[in-house]
Amino acid sequence: MSSGQKNFYITTPIYYVNDKPHIGHAYTTISSDVLARFMQMDGYNVKFLTGTDEHGQKVEQSASLREKTPQEFTDEISYTFRKLAKDLNIIADDFIRTTESRHKEAVQHLWRVLQDKGYIYLGKYAGWYAVRDETFYKEDEIKDGLAPTGAPVEWVEEPSYFFKLSAFEDKLLKYYEDHPDFIAPKSRMNEVKSFVQGGLEDLSVSRTTFSWGVPVPDDPSHVVYVWLDALTNYISALGYPEKTEKMNDMWPEALHIVGKDILRFHAVFWPAFLMAADLPLPKRVYAHGWWTNEGEKISKSLGNVIDPYDIIGTYGLDPMRYFLIRAVPFGQDGDFSKRGMIGRLNSDLANDLGNLVQRVLSFVQKHASAKVPVAGEFLESDKEILQKAYSIAEKVRPFVVKEQALHKYAEGVWQLISDANKYIDRQQPWSLRKTDEKRMQTVLYVLLEVLRCLGLIIKPIMPDSMDRLMSWLGVPEDERQFYALSPSHALKPGVDLLKPEGLFPRYTEEE
Repeated sequence: MSSGQKNFYITTPIYYVNDKPHIGHAYTTISSDVLARFMQMDGYNVKFLTGTDEHGQKVEQSASLREKTPQEFTDEISYTFRKLAKDLNIIADDFIRTTESRHKEAVQHLWRVLQDKGYIYLGKYAGWYAVRDETFYKEDEIKDGLAPTGAPVEWVEEPSYFFKLSAFEDKLLKYYEDHPDFIAPKSRMNEVKSFVQGGLEDLSVSRTTFSWGVPVPDDPSHVVYVWLDALTNYISALGYPEKTEKMNDMWPEALHIVGKDILRFHAVFWPAFLMAADLPLPKRVYAHGWWTNEGEKISKSLGNVIDPYDIIGTYGLDPMRYFLIRAVPFGQDGDFSKRGMIGRLNSDLANDLGNLVQRVLSFVQKHASAKVPVAGEFLESDKEILQKAYSIAEKVRPFVVKEQALHKYAEGVWQLISDANKYIDRQQPWSLRKTDEKRMQTVLYVLLEVLRCLGLIIKPIMPDSMDRLMSWLGVPEDERQFYALSPSHALKPGVDLLKPEGLFPRYTEEE
């Protein structure tokens, strides 16, 4: 780790292995990847964790239905999530499974710490339990035999260890007050505060009615509650309980990206476990919204679950990544529609960006010897667009680093693309070719520099496409970082430019 380098630790939730991946998993993972790539290109030392949550009654039941052992079943499903991460071009440097020994040891250590500090005690549990959610619900949360999530509930009575969650009501509320950015977006913070103010009951943290889980230390008739087990992954991946360099440097910079349905576990239970163990809390928990399909809630019963591979096969990976980031304000619910996807692909990618790239590079191929031209004196119009290009990271950085407002980041970049298209229309290099070739060369040079800067700033969202663009421009691989957004790393006159091949072809639906 280089001295003075800032750290950034980003996590997806670990995905539950009772079924195959869908668009929701892809969205969380891609959003996290865009953040990780942006921070890495901005000079941060990044650790990016994803993985699978493999214990619990639901997994045991799913394995049984398929006539497999839980381990065989989880090996098979976990592989599909690991493969999806690779196929989405994710740069995660660790993939954790809760069935790994490094994780089980961390969970059992945390349990002992909580027990030694007097926060875990043995009692008896009686209450409503939803197997699908792996969660207990209060009487007043049950309507018509269903949990708030729509999952069926059953009455469960069994011996159970409890965590003294009630002891953390005031501590959590004070922490939220002192750290107003701990939960984002702000609307989610209000939800969490309201939940905690409604009163916290002690939490059942063990089960005896099934065996697929981490055994409770010194009492193997119990397995650790799946959420105490699962949440620990964020520190087991850093080497907990050892006081590793990663634990010391990375953990205080942790950003958990989660879906809004699991916010309570991350913003109430997890901080309470950490407080009880005298461990620092992560920097932020960011809860994004859900996706609908053509305006309808996605569900297996409706048969409208969106397979990310179908979208990639139809529209391409980078267009899908762009659509998911741009189509909805990060944190709010979004709707996946074919019309919306095709609209973004044709309007933003083919027309705005793809056409700009094609116009400039094709013109240079034909009329500037396929080389970076020599620029003459820059006019005010040139300086203005170049300044916008060189300062694009400064413009969008606050949206990414402070707010995680990925849609604003994309909007800020597309404003520069719009400005570049206006610049080329006003300067008209095709007319200058006949009247002022030296000026034409300057205009082309400016446009190539703007394209270089666009390639850099868009790379976190569409890495493959922007690497292709930068290869066409002859940008060295070791200069594809944000520090190169400056005149000192500008394209060198005389460098050969490769012939472009349609970056984003227009999408035409088959009849």
